Amino acid sequence: MDLIVNIFSLVGSLALFLFGMKTMSEGLEKFAGNRLRSILAAMTRNRVMGVLTGILITALIQSSSATTVMVVSFVNAGLMTLAQSIGVIMGANIGTTVTAWIISAVGFKVNIATFAIPMLAIGMPLIFNSKSSRKSMGEFIFGFSFLFMGLSFLQQAANDLNIGSMVAGMLAHVPQESFFTILLFVIVGALVTMIVQASAATMAITLMLFGMNIPGFGFEQAAALAMGQNIGTTITAFMASLTANTQARRAALAHMFFNVFGVVVVLFVFYPACDAVSWFVEQFMGGGNDLFKLSAFHTAFNIINTLLLIGFVKQIEQLVCRVLPMKEKDEEHRLKFISGGLLSTAELSIMEAQKEITNFADRCYRMFGFISELLDIKDESAFNKLFSRIEKYESITDEMEMEIATYLNKVSEGRLSDESKAQIQKMLRQITELESIGDSVYNLGRTLNRHRMYSQEEFTADQMQHMKTMLSLVDNALAEMLKRVNINPTRASMAVSRNIEHEINNYRTQLKNQNLRDVNSSLYSYQIGVFYVDFISECEKLGDFVMNVVQAGKGLNNDYADAVA
Repeated sequence: MDLIVNIFSLVGSLALFLFGMKTMSEGLEKFAGNRLRSILAAMTRNRVMGVLTGILITALIQSSSATTVMVVSFVNAGLMTLAQSIGVIMGANIGTTVTAWIISAVGFKVNIATFAIPMLAIGMPLIFNSKSSRKSMGEFIFGFSFLFMGLSFLQQAANDLNIGSMVAGMLAHVPQESFFTILLFVIVGALVTMIVQASAATMAITLMLFGMNIPGFGFEQAAALAMGQNIGTTITAFMASLTANTQARRAALAHMFFNVFGVVVVLFVFYPACDAVSWFVEQFMGGGNDLFKLSAFHTAFNIINTLLLIGFVKQIEQLVCRVLPMKEKDEEHRLKFISGGLLSTAELSIMEAQKEITNFADRCYRMFGFISELLDIKDESAFNKLFSRIEKYESITDEMEMEIATYLNKVSEGRLSDESKAQIQKMLRQITELESIGDSVYNLGRTLNRHRMYSQEEFTADQMQHMKTMLSLVDNALAEMLKRVNINPTRASMAVSRNIEHEINNYRTQLKNQNLRDVNSSLYSYQIGVFYVDFISECEKLGDFVMNVVQAGKGLNNDYADAVA
């Protein structure tokens, strides 16, 4: 019975550690909000800045997996180039070693759990604070406390289970001096990290085992496990990219190539590298803490790997592009930027959704452009072909609305700040109005199609001119709307959109009144006047939907625009 309790205690301690890391990371991301996004989006102008950015972000959120998944999301959304992402990923590998140094310094030498409980008292009033930033900071403090409480409980559970003797017994059957053993530990480290999906957790376990002075598990074996963790951690970003676009999959593949290359290179000089790190720690760091050796090896491994490859970013980009060539697909039938599979961090997924809404708006604008063509077409076959294309686009807008809404609902299930929840509400309204724009454009096409089918009379020259003028006004409204929904919006005043809407409304009223006078004067038949007024009225409705999109997005991007300015 005691054995079962101890096993569950061990697993529960690991779960508390992982939950603490996740809560701490999410709390900081929500607290940083747009600042974190702007750092990643703006500080990657060159490969060195990209590496430094990766180090900074990962050191702050204590998770290289979160950073790489974030980067894959940004590449998927077109906010970061593949070359920029490679630099950030290199930096993320270095930044994640901060966790090992913290654990080495205080994790097992000091009972950090003693300090973690009082920290919860500090975080509690922040958690229940109405201000979103303070609530996020409270979550960060709670996550930090849970992380080290889990670490302390993990050590206690390992002692209760006598893990040291169990591991020593297993290692007794493994040849200690064999290089095959080193390879075996690399594979084990990779597999365990793939299962746990958190290199920091497996690194904490490795440090704990190394600190137990288990016979047969020395510095070399622990270092091999650490190298394996660098391979295993790539699985998270790889899974996040499975349903993403080709560029995002290339970023995940570059991450995997970078880490595997580093392991292969170091394996050629493994024993001299271990000796060099041991000498450095003993000479310059006092050598009193053996855990520092493992942390130093982990850091040196990633720094040297980065220095070796930072000059070959373009070559790495060319390699992954050759392995994953861009496939030509019919982009009309799928979303471009968001995936239906594994989501990235909830807060940052909002940016992907906004990029997709921009794509949605652009598609509606292209669809509207077909109406002007349809109005001028005389050939029946060409008319039917273009009208069929408008019908196809209308169906696509319906599907896009549902898919984006489903994605946003998944995102809203995550731990979001109040600001992000408000953003999602605005975005849901935007996609509803964009779908209405698609319906309205389709109705314009149907009006022209009914006129062709049921009326032998052509529109007069004046009517054609008025219809084209109205289309031009709506086109201007749509162009202004695109500026507002863009992920990097302009600071153009909403007054421009309001003025265009008023102009459309006034012109609609003017044309309807003129139509009554023209029909009474027998300038054209009542039937052709009906088709004409239906077309003008539908244009006015379309203008209303455009204004609704603009109003729904009011304030949606302002914070981000200020952050990157």
